[in-house]
Amino acid sequence: MSGRFLRLVCTAAIAAGAALSPAPTAAVAEPGDPGERPVAELLTDLQRLYRETGQATETYNATEEKLTDQRAEVAKLNRRLARARLSLHDSRSAAARLARQQYQSSTEISPYVRLLLARDPQHALDQGHVIRQLSKRRAATVNRLIGSEKKTDALARAARKALDGQLALAERQKKDRDAVQQRLEDVEELLTSLSADQLAELAELEKVEVAEAQEELVASGALDSSVRPPSRQGEAALRYAVEQIGKPYEWGAEGPDTYDCSGLTSEAWGHAGQPTPRTSQEQWDRLPRIPLSELRPGDLVVYFPEATHVALYLGDGMVIHAPRPDTTVKVSPLAANPVLGAVRPDPAGEPLRQYTPPKLPPGATDGSDEGYEGES
Repeated sequence: MSGRFLRLVCTAAIAAGAALSPAPTAAVAEPGDPGERPVAELLTDLQRLYRETGQATETYNATEEKLTDQRAEVAKLNRRLARARLSLHDSRSAAARLARQQYQSSTEISPYVRLLLARDPQHALDQGHVIRQLSKRRAATVNRLIGSEKKTDALARAARKALDGQLALAERQKKDRDAVQQRLEDVEELLTSLSADQLAELAELEKVEVAEAQEELVASGALDSSVRPPSRQGEAALRYAVEQIGKPYEWGAEGPDTYDCSGLTSEAWGHAGQPTPRTSQEQWDRLPRIPLSELRPGDLVVYFPEATHVALYLGDGMVIHAPRPDTTVKVSPLAANPVLGAVRPDPAGEPLRQYTPPKLPPGATDGSDEGYEGES
């Protein structure tokens, strides 16, 4: 996203309640009738709603990741349980054979008596050795049966617990999905109530804010104006992202036709051969952090205090990202959202000796990062 409106993209914290509140002044209309409300106030409401939408999206993404892992764990335990049950079946069959053998030999003379009556004591001793070996085998069969039963019981309990966890995550995922959809409905309700003039004013106000934020960032010296080449993997991730420019944003999407913010960054780096955490919060928490002055193309720029939006650094103070609903993957100024910091997925990657920036497609920077124009 660009602009502070973009700061609402893939944003933070599902705030409690997204209902629009009327301004305290007498000039402000009721929440359902924004016709008389100042454009700056409308922008603030939209920014809040988009921020809530972004937070809900990243929460949904995190739950989806946990659910995927839990499903894999349940499948693994079920496979182990199936093998354990097969082993238990074999152990029970062996134990049944042992029981039959013991019953059939229960009327035989004891080995001690046979030794006393034997014409060839040595032969009888040899037979006793065989009998002892059979006894050991019988004991091993019993122990194996006991072990198989214990293992099967433990795996059955673990599988049941894992399945309960999966069901709980699935229920949480549904609630997260509902939260995103509610935020989107709130945004749509506000946008559809605005006139064409109000939408145009909102877009213009946003452009001004973005330009001012970018100018402040550059003037602060936080960005190094020198050209720093990417690593081999960083270049591959960046070129992948460039190829996605123009594709629609969709919350929870990881491509190849639609993306959300962290879906784009994780897929880009995954395509480059460097697995990267799925959500923007995980990318911020788990990847090595770098100062903005050391940014190189392909690095990830993370936004908002809650790390709820992320973009790939393109170079020259610009980023590629999937802003938010009703926008497409595009190029925006780095300061279009409040910057939290930057991370590098491949800290050990050596910079390329020669680097040519990727050619951007026509219209890569066009359009509203905020989605004011209502592309649905």
